[in-house]
Amino acid sequence: MIRLVFAALLAFPMVAAAQNQPGWFVPGQPQAQPQAQPQGQPQGQRPAQPATPQRPAQPAQAIAPLPPSTPPPAAVIGVVDVPEIQRVSTAFNQVRQEIERRRTKLNEDVQGEQQRWREEQQRLSNERGGLSPEQLRTRERTLQDQITDSQRILRDRARDLEQLAQQALREIEQALAIVIRQVAASRNINLVLPRPLIIYNEPAFDMTEDVAVQLNRMITAVNLPPDPSAAPPPRPTATPAPAPAAPRRN
Repeated sequence: MIRLVFAALLAFPMVAAAQNQPGWFVPGQPQAQPQAQPQGQPQGQRPAQPATPQRPAQPAQAIAPLPPSTPPPAAVIGVVDVPEIQRVSTAFNQVRQEIERRRTKLNEDVQGEQQRWREEQQRLSNERGGLSPEQLRTRERTLQDQITDSQRILRDRARDLEQLAQQALREIEQALAIVIRQVAASRNINLVLPRPLIIYNEPAFDMTEDVAVQLNRMITAVNLPPDPSAAPPPRPTATPAPAPAAPRRN
């Protein structure tokens, strides 16, 4: 019975397709009559359709010209070497040295934590034989939680350090922009270009030295927050005062 149903389902698409094709004979179905072929047209070809008239292309709409505006002034160019200014900037060197010191400290802490995790794992491996399955699972879970917490703390420190560096550099860049405008205004310069884009220029165009001097006068250091990873100095323990000596009796 199942085979007959399956065969009928397979044969159904073929019957339906045969019904849609002219010239196929299907038992129990009325046979379609062939349509009359127009005279003067070869058999098997469809009658030609009348050509659809194409619409003429619309002309592009003309854009109205803009009204005349004030032309820019004649360019008075100044050249600034930003890397050279950073090299001699007191504030920039202070930030760079402090960020490098904190990064070195962070790398040392990462290496120390990794060494501590290896030692804890080795200790747990040595004590595995004397622990019950429940105790072993508890120790492994505790160690994994400690490693996860340490990794999170180190990632937060690295992210905070990068944000601190970007904020400090942004403060120096804002001061540098102000100084460049001041020096340019003092020389009647209205266009300042970075030196790496210039192939050749006369020394009179260069304003790097004046900008560097004014920047060191404007900002000498950036106020950085204290390093949170630095451990506070140990408090000195109070030494008890010696007890007074008892009077000697004669």
